[in-house]
Formats: sequence, C-alpha cells, structure tokens
Amino acid sequence: MKGRVQLIVVTLLTVLVSFSSQAIIVGAEQPAAYLPLLQGKQVGLVVNQTSRVRDQHLVDFLLSQHITITSVFAPEHGFRGNAGAGETISDGSDAKTGLPIRSLYGKTKKPTPAMLAGIDILVFDIQDVGARFYTYISTLHYVMEAAAEQGIAVLVLDRPNPNGRFVDGPVLDLAFQSFVGMHPIPLLHGMTVGELALMIRGEQWINSAQALSLTIVPVFDYRKTDRYVLPVPPSPNLPNEQAIRLYPSLCLFEATEISVGRGTPWPFQVIGHPDVALGEFAFTPVSMPESAPNPKHQDMQLQGLDLTGSTMEGFDISLLLTAIQAFKESDTPLIDRARFFDLLSGTDSLRKQLSKGDSLQAIRAGWQPALAEYQQRRQPYLLYPLT
Repeated sequence: MKGRVQLIVVTLLTVLVSFSSQAIIVGAEQPAAYLPLLQGKQVGLVVNQTSRVRDQHLVDFLLSQHITITSVFAPEHGFRGNAGAGETISDGSDAKTGLPIRSLYGKTKKPTPAMLAGIDILVFDIQDVGARFYTYISTLHYVMEAAAEQGIAVLVLDRPNPNGRFVDGPVLDLAFQSFVGMHPIPLLHGMTVGELALMIRGEQWINSAQALSLTIVPVFDYRKTDRYVLPVPPSPNLPNEQAIRLYPSLCLFEATEISVGRGTPWPFQVIGHPDVALGEFAFTPVSMPESAPNPKHQDMQLQGLDLTGSTMEGFDISLLLTAIQAFKESDTPLIDRARFFDLLSGTDSLRKQLSKGDSLQAIRAGWQPALAEYQQRRQPYLLYPLT
C-alpha cells in the first residue's frame, strides 16, 4: 500500500523477554513484530556491526528464520564497522554468508535502481548516537528516498538514542546541507532513528515521501531519559559510553588544529595540540589501521586535557571557547577548515560568533527560537515519553 506509515507494537511480553534480559527491548529483538512482514519477500538489509539480535547479527538471525536476503547495504565504517572515519567503503561480499555487499559510503550514497532491483522491502537497523553529523541518519535519508521512488517498503527496527534527552545546538540552515547534515534539525536532535524516519517522511524531506510505505518497530519500555549503554561500539572511534557522551561537544574540533584523540586509546575523550598547550595531559597519536590510519598530528607529542573522567554532556561549547582564547594568545589560527566547521555546525553563525568573542550565554541564546520551533515541529513524530 502506497503512503502507509505503520507502527508495530508487540504485547506478547513472554516472547519479548525470551529475546532480552533487559527492560529495554530494541526493535530487532522483537521478531514476532517483523518476521511476518519479511516472510516470502526479497529483503535488502541496511545494517552494520550494531545490528544485533542478542548475540547474533541480524543477518545470521534472519537467515536462520529462512528469510530471503538479496543484498546487504553498508554505511560509513562498513558492514563490519572496521573502516575509519571518511574511509571509502567498497562493494564486495560477506565472507561468512556470501551475500553481496553494496556500499553506501563512497561514490554512491543513495541506492540506485539497479542496486534495488528485485527487492520488496528494505530493513534499516543501525545504532545511532543522536548527533546530526553522525552519518548513519544521512544514509537513512537516501535509503528512504530511493525506496519511495522505486515503490519499495521500508522497515525500521528502532534502537535507543544514548543522547536522546538532549535537544541542543544550532538548527541546520539548508544552505549548509551536506552528508554531515541533511535535515533542518538541531545538532542534538533528541530523536531515535525510527522517530526521525517518521519526521523525514512526514515533513517531506525526501522526494516522493507520500509514496513511501514505512513501518517502525519501536523500542519496548524506553524513555528518552533512560540510560542506555550500547552493547556494541557504533563506530571505531566511539568505543565506549564516555566517547559517545562527549562526541557531540568534541566533533567540531575535527575542523580545527586540535586532536580529539584519534590514534590513541581515548578517541573523543582527550584533546591536545603540539604547540598550544591546552592542559598538562600528554599523548601521542599513532596510526591505527582499523580506526585512525592517518590521525591528526601523527607521532607528535601533544599537550592537552584528559576528559575520560569528565561529566560534560549534551552540546557543551565551553572547551571551544577556551581553545579559541588559547589560540588567539598564541597567534595561531584554531579553525583551519572553515567550510567543514560550518557544515558540522549546520551554520556559519557559530564560527563567526566564536571569532567575534561572543559569550557562551549570547551564543546559546541565539539558538533558542529555532530550537523552540523544532520542538513543536517534531512533536507529532515522537514515539517515546520524554521523562
């Protein structure tokens, strides 16, 4: 049926509990909700290493249930999640199952009609972290659009947002739309992938939106304030809960001279620079083939801050303000890739305010009207209680 949006809620708790010992039960661990939709269909999967049904990969679980899988589509970091940030993903085949793997992170980010030929339904099951520039939701956008244009249904198996209680940061100006920011949403959008899929369709942010048959299997017993520790790292440089918590605040440093710890045991948990001392913690980035083949300031000793015990959360720009001041005093430019900084921010206003020396309070005040409008706009698409 064209233009359908469906939510599936399973009430057979005995079935659900058999697939998870946690109170929170992710969509993939509710097979009674989605297996009937896949039986007898040609299925394409958009998955990575986080697509788990307890101790099994979703691919293996579906094959054990005699579901016909035609193709696996791989996002940034690849099907097995072992490619570095920005590293091109190539087509190939899965060594374990022999299934063809189609890259959605390289020359092709939107599935082509040829890639989708013969597929009846696409299943999207990837763990997100709630930051607009984390590219899995950009892949979701293009998958939904391609499916809508080809008359293919989309099924989203939802998972919690570990930063879901935060809605903060600048709302993206579409003049700065890119693969690290596709939608007019805040830097921290406070939505799960399932909620965002509903909003992408409902706000018609994709071509042929109303033609898309979309089904969401929600997370069971989940509130946005719930702490959720990801059972599998979502990408090579977000190895633990602390990195995921700090990622929204530290990612803008990627467009600056400052290292965020790629090439160390503490990615997104330390910052430093070889010449401008931001603190007394010393570390040296080295090449790590599966996570940081060519890290910033490779093989140089950096001076900075150890944030492994920091309580910073949400989108906190206090470190940015400190770094701006430190670099001004050293007469060294901090932001060395202005365009990339603006794409990550979703606007050029933040960079200009930082350059002018605007206060933390003034910068944050400027976001509030757009954030309030966004909060109202997203309301119809929310699936989970806010508290």
